[in-house]
Amino acid sequence: MMKIEALIHPFKLEEVNGILQDLDCEEVTISEVLHRGGPNIQKTVYRGCEYRVDVPRVKVEMLVSSLRVDEVVEALSRAVCGDLPGNDGTILVYEVAEAIRIRNGRRVEFSFS
Repeated sequence: MMKIEALIHPFKLEEVNGILQDLDCEEVTISEVLHRGGPNIQKTVYRGCEYRVDVPRVKVEMLVSSLRVDEVVEALSRAVCGDLPGNDGTILVYEVAEAIRIRNGRRVEFSFS
């Protein structure tokens, strides 16, 4: 089981949701986050002082079978790809050792197509 996190621009969310539905990714968590950093840190000057600007992003998280990781990552990459550096987002992939249901402490087993 693998966890995929995609940090994307908010205006790309509808397109990403459509792609995930087409790929039958049902368990998806979506969060609004603020992003700071990277090679193109946005700064602004106000009354002579320079400030860093936190950029609003959306984090999309899902669990997928290790057999489907490449397919999902490739589809996400196509959906969020931008023409400017730093304008497309980031995709992270983690291996998940186990998932435990909080309510009863049982190990969660996911069936993936």
